[in-house]
Amino acid sequence: MRTAVLFLLLVSVCWAKPFYQRGLFDFMLEDEGLEGSGDPTIPHTARPPLLPFQPVCPFRCQCHLRVVQCSDLGLEEVPKDIPSDTTLLDLQNNKISEIKENDFKNLKNLHALILVNNKIKKINPSAFASLTKLERLYLSKNYLKELPTNMPKTLQELRVHENEISKVKKSVFDGLDRMIAVELGTNPLENSGIEKGALQGMKKLSYIRIADTNITSIPQDLPNSLTELHLDGNKISRVDADSLNGLNNLAKLGLSFNHITSVDNGSLANVPHIRELHLDHNSLTRVPSGLAEHKYIQIVYLHSNKIAVVDSNDFCPPGYNTKKASYSGVSLFSNPVQYWEIQPSTFRCIYERSAIQLGNYK
Repeated sequence: MRTAVLFLLLVSVCWAKPFYQRGLFDFMLEDEGLEGSGDPTIPHTARPPLLPFQPVCPFRCQCHLRVVQCSDLGLEEVPKDIPSDTTLLDLQNNKISEIKENDFKNLKNLHALILVNNKIKKINPSAFASLTKLERLYLSKNYLKELPTNMPKTLQELRVHENEISKVKKSVFDGLDRMIAVELGTNPLENSGIEKGALQGMKKLSYIRIADTNITSIPQDLPNSLTELHLDGNKISRVDADSLNGLNNLAKLGLSFNHITSVDNGSLANVPHIRELHLDHNSLTRVPSGLAEHKYIQIVYLHSNKIAVVDSNDFCPPGYNTKKASYSGVSLFSNPVQYWEIQPSTFRCIYERSAIQLGNYK
């Protein structure tokens, strides 16, 4: 009996097919139905599927979550092969001198472009044509002599301070209805360099800064949507009655470090919702009229002027409980007025003693 069983086992082994070594991907091909006939004597011709194409990050740049950072690399031109799905491109602190027509051709998803602190002198008129989703454009600290043309209509924020721009044309901002903030400071701008109505077309503009330039008066035809206007460090000598006309929504006005000697009567009445007024480091000889009638003003900086007298009705209305918001900051130090000569009732609508900053004239 044992001899018969052993004989049958030997026969079954002899009938079995010889063993063939299988390749590494043979089991994957079986699972996907790509093995072919199943005959081990026939070589497999099928190959594993290729991985989908992955965008390549530009050399020496860092790419993460659609953000491409190529700053501080000494680049002399915009890198090639930037991933098309990029939403933020950082090219600041390089040596780029020119923006060419096709530098951003495939970046239709770009939302923010940072080109701060380069050596840009020229921007092709069609350089931003394909950036149909661009919202923020930073071009500060370059060598531009004029604002870029044909900027995307989707733009909301433009910063071009510390360039060599001497003219602002109305045509540059035409159609930019979504613009919210514009920074034009530290450029050789003069009054004649800002074309009439150049800024008025931006109906949603809420912030503008034109500081450290050569303008001698407040620009006219500003949009009434403005909530912040910064004109510090200019050569403005006077605030006319019509200078602030129509700025009903203005909440913060910066006029520090100018040459202002007077603020005409009725000037502050044109900005009924103003909350901060910065007039420090000027040549005022008295507190601007109209502050007492303002119900919402909270901060008034008048230090470093030539104010010699402060009247008891300069800051507060005659009656009580007529001011909607109390002062949180009033500065009068570094003026020739002696603080002990100011009547205590002058600050009757100021409820915190720490809000008043006085001091001897130096």
